[in-house]
This record gives sequence, C-alpha cells and structure tokens, in this order.
Amino acid sequence: MKKMYMENQHIVAGMTLQDQSLPEANNMALHVCQEKQDVLENRGRLAKFLNVSIHDFVCANQTHSANFHHVTQVDKGRGALDNADAIPETDALYTYEPDIVLCSFTADCVPVLFYNDKTGLIGAVHSGWQGTVKEITLKLFQHLQQAEQCDLADIHVQIGAALSQEKFEVDEDVYTKFEKLGYADDFMYYNESTGKYHIDNQLTVKKQCELAGIPSSQITIDRTCTFQDPAGFSYRQDKQCGRHLSFIKRKR
Repeated sequence: MKKMYMENQHIVAGMTLQDQSLPEANNMALHVCQEKQDVLENRGRLAKFLNVSIHDFVCANQTHSANFHHVTQVDKGRGALDNADAIPETDALYTYEPDIVLCSFTADCVPVLFYNDKTGLIGAVHSGWQGTVKEITLKLFQHLQQAEQCDLADIHVQIGAALSQEKFEVDEDVYTKFEKLGYADDFMYYNESTGKYHIDNQLTVKKQCELAGIPSSQITIDRTCTFQDPAGFSYRQDKQCGRHLSFIKRKR
C-alpha cells in the first residue's frame, strides 16, 4: 500500500503506508523491525512496483542530523538489505543518477522529496523536529545552489505526510528552539489549558524551502496526519511502530 506523489515520464515518487494485511503492517525500516525478512519482503514488493531491484535502493542511517550525501552509482544497495552498510549519520540524500531509489524513513517526522527536471537532480530528506531546527532542508538547498550551481527556481518539492500541528505538542524547550529560527512564529501556538506549545513542522520546512529560493507555487504538502490517519505510522502514538518509506527515483 502506497501513496503516489509524482509519476510521469521522468520521475516516480511516493510514500508507503501502513497496511495490516502485510508483514509487520508494511513496516519498511530494518532498525525497528521484529523480523528482518518481513521488511525485506516489503521492500521487495516496492522494488517490483518501481521496476527496479532492491539493490537499487539507497538508505541512510538517520540520526536527526543536518548531514547530507551525494549519492552515486557506487552507493547503490547501501542499507537496502542490511543497516550495517547504510550511509552513516545522514538525513538527506541527493543524486543525478537514474534508476536509484532514494529512501527516507519516517513515523511523524517530515519527509521531503524534490526534483529538478532540467538537471535530473532528485533528493530525499528526513526532517524530524531536530532536523528542522538544525535547518537540514535549508542547508541542503544552499549547498546545492553554492556547490552544485543548482538553480533553485527550477526545484519542485513534495512535503510528505507527517505529524499534524494539533498532535505535535511540545514543552517550552522545543518551542524555544523553533522560536530562535526567527521565521517559525506563525507556525506555533500555545494551548493555555494544557500548558503545551503546538508546532507545525511541515510549514516550518516549507518556509525553509522558500527561504532557500524555491517558489511557493512549486511546493506541495500532504497534510495527512500520521497520528490520526489509520494508514500512518506514528512514533508519538506507538513507540514500537514501523516506518514509512518515502521514495523518489528518476527514470532512465
């Protein structure tokens, strides 16, 4: 079970969903699985749908960092069958190569998928709240602009399903980190009855894309809440839950 965000002659991108009829409810993450073989079976099903081998997947060991990695052909298969060879301490991947499936694993965190039709660039970002306050998405786009001479006006972004503002309830310490960004105030409110702050992580990430120079009209957000939707994996709801896999591939 999956949700498709883009499917045209150049790009295929989407997000796998929870499905109780599949092994481990279609969990895609090896680092939180009960049986490794179940996850590999789920990934294999996705690979077949994408018309690639599971060895074309590239996965990172996500640590809520602001680190990113330029994926090339030599990285194909990293983290696909075993976490041991996943790209270490990395939360964003990008490539210009066709037939490589970039993967981002989430369960409430914000997945960001992007592409540039003119250059063939594609990317996948994992931005939990810690990654957002570290500005991983903004820093990646700044890198692409400065080091890769990427015209950010040509980038299209899909922000995937994540924890909604209603359910993203935090204490003052997290609120303060977002406040220090200087541009997230419009995406936060205080609930006096609970003494909690509520933050819209998706809109904060969208703002980071806009600050980088990506036109607002080229940013799409899936407002599905992973906590409230039965097809969502939510760490906040269940610490033992599986993970969605947000994927993007450029066709040859």
